[in-house]
Amino acid sequence: MKQEPSPEQTWRHKLYVIIYEADTRAGKLFDVILLWLIVLSVVLVMLESVEEINSKYHPLFNLAEWVITILFSVEYIARIVTVRRPLGYIFSFYGLIDFLSTIPKYLSLFVVGTQVLVVFRSLRLLRVFRILKLHQYVGESQKLMNALRASRTKISVFLFAILIICVVLGTVMYLVEDRESGFTSIPKSIYWAIVTLTTVGYGDIAPKTITGQFIASFIMILGYAIIAIPTGIVTSEMTRDGDKNQVFDTQACPNCSADQHLHRALYCYRCGAKLNP
Repeated sequence: MKQEPSPEQTWRHKLYVIIYEADTRAGKLFDVILLWLIVLSVVLVMLESVEEINSKYHPLFNLAEWVITILFSVEYIARIVTVRRPLGYIFSFYGLIDFLSTIPKYLSLFVVGTQVLVVFRSLRLLRVFRILKLHQYVGESQKLMNALRASRTKISVFLFAILIICVVLGTVMYLVEDRESGFTSIPKSIYWAIVTLTTVGYGDIAPKTITGQFIASFIMILGYAIIAIPTGIVTSEMTRDGDKNQVFDTQACPNCSADQHLHRALYCYRCGAKLNP
């Protein structure tokens, strides 16, 4: 006979689905409430940093922050309780973010000023990908990361070449420009070359001689051409990636908490455990 699940397994499973699965109505509602609490907490920290507002509403801010911190603490404990491997969640990316977003308020009881670290909670807004079913775009971002890794050697050589160009042109500008123009040293001239080559143009240093202005014009035009090179390198790597049809959903493994599973996947890609139906 098939063994009936124990009451503990039943409530843990139901709580797991609510906390980790965004496809269900309860799970989506839980994540939406959680995101609004995160936004409210970050806004409270920002308002608390404004002296005029904080002096008037500090007791209210403090009470609200404690309420939110306690709610996050309960949520953090619930996440640990519902997974089969708690350490896997605790040391995962989201697990560490959840811990860092909860602990600062408690530390503020012993160390003054650490409560401002609750801005780490803004990182938890990354969970919006689960709510809005944007995991397919997480997959696309993974393709971008793979393309960046594949092209890191070419990009490194490119950046090294740019650095040499900036050193050479900065040194040339130091030689042709007067000290009154702001080119008082080679490092400062290199800084100007970098700012000009990247088309930022702060304007704190500007050439005054005709030769310097001619070189500056050349660097500006060169900057526009250089900007397109890294884009072309990464794009060429992305076009080589033939894996373009994978669709991901919001399933999280109940055993190791791994997410970003392929749509309709039955088993976890990391530990092989069976996923929730």
